[in-house]
Amino acid sequence: MSSQAPIAIIGAGIGGLVAALALIQRGIAVDVYEQASELREVGAGLQLAANGTRVLISLGLGEAVENISCVPEGKEVRLYNTGQTWKLFDLGQTSVEKYGAPYWMSHRGDLHRILVDAVEAARPGAIRLGHKLTAFEQSASGVAMHFSNGATAAASAMVGADGVHSAVRQILFGDMPAQFMGVAAWRGLVPMERLPKHLQRLVGCNWVGPGGHVITYPLRGGKLLNFVAALERDNWAVDSWTEAGTQAECAADFVGWHDDIQEIVRHIDIPYKWALLGREPLQKWSVGRVSLLGDACHPTLPMLAQGANMAIEDGMVLARCLAGEPDVAKALKQFETARVERTSQIVRRSTEAAKRFHNPALADPAGAAAYVDREWTPEKIEARYGWLFEYDAMETPLPAVQGPD
Repeated sequence: MSSQAPIAIIGAGIGGLVAALALIQRGIAVDVYEQASELREVGAGLQLAANGTRVLISLGLGEAVENISCVPEGKEVRLYNTGQTWKLFDLGQTSVEKYGAPYWMSHRGDLHRILVDAVEAARPGAIRLGHKLTAFEQSASGVAMHFSNGATAAASAMVGADGVHSAVRQILFGDMPAQFMGVAAWRGLVPMERLPKHLQRLVGCNWVGPGGHVITYPLRGGKLLNFVAALERDNWAVDSWTEAGTQAECAADFVGWHDDIQEIVRHIDIPYKWALLGREPLQKWSVGRVSLLGDACHPTLPMLAQGANMAIEDGMVLARCLAGEPDVAKALKQFETARVERTSQIVRRSTEAAKRFHNPALADPAGAAAYVDREWTPEKIEARYGWLFEYDAMETPLPAVQGPD
């Protein structure tokens, strides 16, 4: 693609920064516009499966991300009240051997900082803070953008990587409010040294129970334990990652759960709560020279741990399309066509996974173990996860398109 004006990416999250870096490495100028006035460490843990890590490695970030991550030995399913344990799958070297790339568990803030530094090193000044998009117009030759600080800018194309409340999506398609999915979540971090030895393992655990589940996994080389818990509720729609709760509130939500869960909660300094939001994934997200990426077009429940991985995949496929197709509008349509089926499947299967993790059958002492035995057979596990992990965003075929709709 050749154009005098750069590509504009709205939002300096993980997907937007991966897209920016992949484009810059392909010789395409990019400007990233972020509404926040400073970039701060936010969120907690991320599970970066082989479909995400192979992209990061291809961008030259493998060593840096591995250094801030934990390489887990495996993942387990545990029953919420008895703690009975089943192996989900092996990780570590097994992921490399089976899928050609590692499985890393990372702190979102650590990965974000690596991506910010990489983009700034590749194109100094590319990230523009304090730029909240308020309007844009597009023509046959480009996109004109307007920001709340009074600034204006021009681009050859614009990509909304601005999250579940995307301003770009709203301008393109009107109000499409995210829906509360009936699931509320807690998250927190615990220094491993505070926990009993039997909880200081480099293993991810998925505790399943009626109406809720808990995910724990190690971060930062095993120095931290990440805790994320989801409960079906109809009266809690706190739409924030930074709404502080209390240990007592969190513990009360898990009365009747195994003492390992209560032990972890007792050592979380500040548990945070938020509502899980979603919407039916968009089937069209490109209009002319403007497109969407990541949560802006396909927000998902976190049950398959694929939200960040999807955004990373998006960023790489977008860069390939824009680098290979000189017609910007055609390139963006190609990107949408290449990604819409896979991302829609992930969103829908994540919703299905929530029903499995929270199934009422898990409340029955006599039937709970039989339910897990039946639902987590090796064959079913491979069917649920293999297609996710083997996807290669650098090699997946790009569809031929005649032009934008």
